[in-house]
Amino acid sequence: MAGDKQKKQNIRKQPLQYDIALLFPVLFLVGIGIVMVYSASSALALNKFGTSYYFLKKQSIFALLGIVILVISCHIPYHIFRSLAYPLLIMAAILLFAILISGFGYSAGGAKRWFRIAGFTFQPSEFARFVLVIYLAYSMNKKMNRIKEFKVGFLPHFLVLCMFTVLIMLQPDFGSVVIFGAITWIMLFVGGVRISYLLGSLVLVIPIIYSLMVSADYRIERIMSFMNPWQYSADKGYQVVHSLLAFGTGGIWGTGIGKGYQKLFYLPEPHTDFIFSVIGEELGLIGVLIILGLYTVILWRGISIARNSEDAFGSFVAIGLTTAIGLQICVNMGVALGLLPTKGLTLPFLSYGGTSLLMNMVSIGVLMNIGSMKKVRNRVTSDE
Repeated sequence: MAGDKQKKQNIRKQPLQYDIALLFPVLFLVGIGIVMVYSASSALALNKFGTSYYFLKKQSIFALLGIVILVISCHIPYHIFRSLAYPLLIMAAILLFAILISGFGYSAGGAKRWFRIAGFTFQPSEFARFVLVIYLAYSMNKKMNRIKEFKVGFLPHFLVLCMFTVLIMLQPDFGSVVIFGAITWIMLFVGGVRISYLLGSLVLVIPIIYSLMVSADYRIERIMSFMNPWQYSADKGYQVVHSLLAFGTGGIWGTGIGKGYQKLFYLPEPHTDFIFSVIGEELGLIGVLIILGLYTVILWRGISIARNSEDAFGSFVAIGLTTAIGLQICVNMGVALGLLPTKGLTLPFLSYGGTSLLMNMVSIGVLMNIGSMKKVRNRVTSDE
């Protein structure tokens, strides 16, 4: 017992090693994001706020704060999140509910998804996504011996997902619901839940998803415009058409930073949902491939950390956070390229948006802590 206690103390004293292979592409993407947010938003900001630097200043502040949060998260032992799983879950639920009933809820585009205080906005669903990963990792790790039982390994996690789904659909935010569902399904699959339960849940959920899709006219119009955006180029297909035009204009080398045309009041939300389109136009195929390469390294390192974690909890957290980032990348790029119906999801580390950037930086910090803990433990063991 005394030896184990001394070993734990030695581990705490050891300096954590930063995962350069993970940290470099993240910081590179954040830097590219600052430049591209300014390029994409300067005309919009000048027209709306009287200064072309409005979004640039905010994104720069978010980036600096995000780096600080990343460093802090990297030095917080990830095991702490075990004891915080339920408090965080309750906090996330309260925030999602409060946004619907409090006076601080902010609406945009027909959806009430943000708190707005002193000019800054906070999106609770971004925080809830992180919390969902922590809760699932804690719960699955705790129930490893009974994970294949329906009432233990599947039902409680499905009910938590349903709670989040109801709260988020009231905003409404159908895109986030899909992401939450995919994260839960993948983590339960990795955790060893019976495939029959997972496939059965899909059979149950698909009719519900279909009914939700056809229950709102704007969702039906989005699907129709997705099937043939050129036929609806004047209304619901407008975003996708101009996004595709941006990529087509960019060619191989791009038009050059700041020289894009579609961002000039043609492409809606060029600095958030469609920043990938601006990158495609101004940096061309080469720039797109560089972005894809950086994302590939991040996802590869996340999966590697999950595989080499010293315990199941760390492995589950790592695969959940990596999945969450990967799904955001795929959905945002898929929408920009006309491969998926339009969803209001940001592109990690690149799009303008404080909550998204900060929560993704927290995720990277936690991933680095998970990866470094095993190295520290091995170093202490070898010294002994």
